[in-house]
Amino acid sequence: MTSSQTAGRVPPFGAGSFGNGGDFQTGNFQAGGFKDGRFQDDAFGLRAKAGQAMAGSTPEQVMARLELLAHILDTAILLPGNRRIGLDAIVGLIPVIGDAITTAISSYIVWEARRLGAPRWLIARMAANVAIDGVVGAVPLVGDLFDAAFKANRRNVQLLRRHLERSGALKPSVIDVAATRLD
Repeated sequence: MTSSQTAGRVPPFGAGSFGNGGDFQTGNFQAGGFKDGRFQDDAFGLRAKAGQAMAGSTPEQVMARLELLAHILDTAILLPGNRRIGLDAIVGLIPVIGDAITTAISSYIVWEARRLGAPRWLIARMAANVAIDGVVGAVPLVGDLFDAAFKANRRNVQLLRRHLERSGALKPSVIDVAATRLD
């Protein structure tokens, strides 16, 4: 198509095409802002690679990644007295930038939830957990104690898992049945 044929034609949002038929899932791009399969302001081709890497991920694989990330951020380190903390509380000890880093990493869980098709109310609840963790965590000392106790990442992964199990996109991790004794 020439530019005169496409003038005034705007594809709907989410139609899967950008410019003249580009497709993020397959990495096939033609003119219209793309050059050699990459967007012109994407010098390293990271956008196309990210779309290709995530295309083959199943909800089970994504949840395994998110549960590992939540474990590392919230409960990876065992303290004396059988108390668990994660890197979120430790990195949060660095003033300002530590909480910014952990909030950005926590936002990845929300991004994955959106990519898995979580409803807006769930995304908002997860974003609120991350915001509370980030804002209160920025307060010196008290915020670090709050980070160790609140565990926003574990909460968000649990919320997402519950939603995916109820919607049928994920097999239940716990089978809820009543046991009967046979004598």
